[in-house]
Amino acid sequence: MDFVRRLFDPVLRSPVALVAFEGWNDASDAASGTVAYIIGQFDAEPFLIIDPEEFIDFQETRPIVTVEDGVTEDLAWPATRMYAVHMDEGERDLVLVLGDEPQLRWQTYGGVLADELRRLGVERVVLLGAFLGQVPHTAPVPVIGTAAATDELIELGLTGANYAGPTGIVGVLSHLFRQEGLPTLSLWAATSHYLGTNPNPKAMLALLERAARILDISVDATELARVAGDFESRVDAAMSASADFTAYVQRLESLTVGGDPNFDPSDAADLISEVEDFLKGT
Repeated sequence: MDFVRRLFDPVLRSPVALVAFEGWNDASDAASGTVAYIIGQFDAEPFLIIDPEEFIDFQETRPIVTVEDGVTEDLAWPATRMYAVHMDEGERDLVLVLGDEPQLRWQTYGGVLADELRRLGVERVVLLGAFLGQVPHTAPVPVIGTAAATDELIELGLTGANYAGPTGIVGVLSHLFRQEGLPTLSLWAATSHYLGTNPNPKAMLALLERAARILDISVDATELARVAGDFESRVDAAMSASADFTAYVQRLESLTVGGDPNFDPSDAADLISEVEDFLKGT
């Protein structure tokens, strides 16, 4: 069975790929938001779609319907899409992969994706992810990595991840791609847990800047930096309006300079809804 629908075949020069998924691997939309921003910057159009029928549980990730004046205008199915970006600067082009995390047949899905990346001649893959961490929004966003060897992380100036437990599609693809002979690196941004589900453009900017350096590509991040600055200002405003919020962030900041033995992350439970309500109202 053919799992892909090819809209056209791009001609690419020494391409590299940047991959992200919405869902479990995507705290605060940081990973998917990074790729979506690049797609928007280059007005990129998809050239390939992976059929969702075999890989998506539609009761978990539902299609989106648009109804206007009682008439169904559109029905959008969740799917993985590939985009090609011809870079004016440099000697390589960029393949972008963005989709919803599949729920079914991950090994088959990974094989399909690997086959397509190899067919395009992709020379390196960077997978993006994000997780909620005990990090203050006032500090630079930590970006950690996973690679085939520790030496590669050291060379790139990345801190290696230490983790054992359940994984999402990013962890699975990192392993499968390396087995398929695709040079693959994962970048993970730690987003401030007390910001809850709010999209975090500061984390997007951190992932974009690090990925661009690793892949040797140039992307104008001016607009994303402006949005990130505005977002941080709004969070600062929420903090200044709440003594409890201010105290909590200050205790988080103290963890970076020796730790606070009395720190309890569960203290943030009430703050999360408070901060979310504030940001939605501004």
